[in-house]
Amino acid sequence: MGRKKVYLLLTDTGTIFTRMIKLYTKKPYNHASIAFDNNFREVYSFGRKKPRNPFIGGFVNEDVRQGLFKNARCAIYSFEVTDEQISSMKYFINKIDNEKHLYRYNLLGLITFILNKPYQRKRAFFCSEFVAKVLNEGKIIEFKKPLSLVSPHDLQSIKTIELEFEGQLADILESDAPTMYPIVS
Repeated sequence: MGRKKVYLLLTDTGTIFTRMIKLYTKKPYNHASIAFDNNFREVYSFGRKKPRNPFIGGFVNEDVRQGLFKNARCAIYSFEVTDEQISSMKYFINKIDNEKHLYRYNLLGLITFILNKPYQRKRAFFCSEFVAKVLNEGKIIEFKKPLSLVSPHDLQSIKTIELEFEGQLADILESDAPTMYPIVS
């Protein structure tokens, strides 16, 4: 019953859609995911269901070893949690996974985010909004702003997380080793 690590994976895949977001945010990472293992086999977010179409999105169990992630730059952060916190977060994720056909990518919320107007749609999230909700469900952090206004940069700014790695995502996944590599800039 010790503490375990959970990971925040922030990425920049370099697609046209993410470059447009980056023009607005001026931040290095524009996609957020949450991972429950250090081999990154259990990675969840809201994003593209079809890699070539940014407008068909929803809840995804991301395979970060292929597709858009193959050439992605990333920052990986970790934080320690209790078994109870992991259970709460996974319960929330499993509930969405079991009803994923009802969930959508919150494209409208992304637009209202740009306008700095909170807008929470039922059964719809964009990536960082989803990760913030998972962290909220696990009682990891209580954000001081509406979850529909939480950005990947806000997640990166959480004071209780630790940077584990920064660089090309493929570099950390090559060996499939269960330990983190040193931070690379």
